[in-house]
Amino acid sequence: MKINWKVRFKNPMFWIGILIAVVATILTQLGVSWEQVTNWKSFFKLFVDAVSNPVVVVAVITAVYNAVIDPTTKGMCDSKDALKYDKPKEE
Repeated sequence: MKINWKVRFKNPMFWIGILIAVVATILTQLGVSWEQVTNWKSFFKLFVDAVSNPVVVVAVITAVYNAVIDPTTKGMCDSKDALKYDKPKEE
């Protein structure tokens, strides 16, 4: 799996996609709405509940996988051009 992790880690949009994949999947799988997460204790309990539920763990792994792969290339690799980048492309 050839992915230019160095560039992806520098890209805030990558992290936003990962965060959305994890949080939205956990909220959906556990049937929780944002209105129910009113303090940090309930927020962290939500993640403990998620980790203890194998269905949620598999769903989060699947969501993160979908956030990582580039659907414009064949397989799970970045394009040859993307592998050469030192920073996220501007265009």
